[in-house]
Amino acid sequence: MDTPNATYHRPVMLQECLDGLDLRPEGRYVDVTFGGGGHSWAILEQLGPQGHLFSFDQDADAERQAQVLQQGPRGDRFTFIRANFGELQRELDNRGAIPVDGLLADLGVSSYQFDTPERGFSTRFDGPLDMRMNPDEGPTAADVVNDYSEGELHRIFGMYGEVQNARTLAKAVAQGRGTRGIQTIADLKKTIASCTPRGKENKYLAQVFQALRIEVNNEMDVLKAMLEQCAQVLRPGGRLVVMSYHSLEDRLVKNYLAAGKFFGEADKDLYGNPQKPFEVLTRKPITASEEELQLNNRARSAKLRIGIRNDFPLNPKS
Repeated sequence: MDTPNATYHRPVMLQECLDGLDLRPEGRYVDVTFGGGGHSWAILEQLGPQGHLFSFDQDADAERQAQVLQQGPRGDRFTFIRANFGELQRELDNRGAIPVDGLLADLGVSSYQFDTPERGFSTRFDGPLDMRMNPDEGPTAADVVNDYSEGELHRIFGMYGEVQNARTLAKAVAQGRGTRGIQTIADLKKTIASCTPRGKENKYLAQVFQALRIEVNNEMDVLKAMLEQCAQVLRPGGRLVVMSYHSLEDRLVKNYLAAGKFFGEADKDLYGNPQKPFEVLTRKPITASEEELQLNNRARSAKLRIGIRNDFPLNPKS
């Protein structure tokens, strides 16, 4: 079987993800973040003729990568779904694919997306301020920085980027966009140069870009929707494996696995027993080995959490 191009996307903690899924050859699995296909390819390698993998991605470039797997010798065991993973339950239900035995979510931006200047994800290049996971629809990062009020910009820079001088930053953007607007990465860097701490430029810009990317793609709400749907689509005993790359994502994943909700303690039944959809296998998140960090610096911030679907009924989600 042909492997996806390793330069397109080097999968993070590949073996740890496979171990977390506890793959069975005849099982039915879901990769909700196909990206460059590295994780999906490795899952397919371990599936027998009765097994099947469903992979989600809303990116046309990812869909083209998926054709490599569809045309390979295990293509009959693979279905690519071009959709946002917030539509997980509906898309699987439409294909008669519920329940599933395991689900993997790698929440990072793919290497290809970071390394393609016109996608606008990376601070390393100049290019349009886009940052859409699905480049065919929705507002861009340029729309956000040019159309949002100063107060709205303050909110997203503080909440999603955890930028310390979020108010000052928002004011600089609002005053600097002028009549021409801020259209490119270079425009944005120039506009916020006075706010960018010397010696910490890379980290600061990464926080700013993170905030814009999360807002553009509505990432927090979509992640919440996906996690809640995981409990509906996984069979009892099925595995949920989620890899996150910043504290906002990791906190949501940790809380949901621990309590079945994003804030507060788990609900209890009439007898005081906690009603949690998952048993947590990772009290502390799994992180990349030193050996992997030498090969792939992007694994440095990755945190992997694993849960097993508990066996008790849930209210159905629409």
